[in-house]
Amino acid sequence: MADIVFTTHAHATMMERKIKEEWVWRTIGSPDRQEVGEDANTHFLKTIPEFDERILRVVVNKNVEPNRIVTMFFDRRLRRKR
Repeated sequence: MADIVFTTHAHATMMERKIKEEWVWRTIGSPDRQEVGEDANTHFLKTIPEFDERILRVVVNKNVEPNRIVTMFFDRRLRRKR
């Protein structure tokens, strides 16, 4: 995914929150769900089985070239269905 880059904030967030880069690319490449936020950023969501089935949200600004990963976090508002 050469046309998507990390912002400095997103890279720092990934390190601070111990989110594996592979999880970020998996979420963007094969999301369980996508949403467009009020700010027109695209939100990619994916369940990460190896992180207790938590849902990773990766926010990408697709309105710039190259596209930029703005931030990412495990979304506590969303719960997995059991």
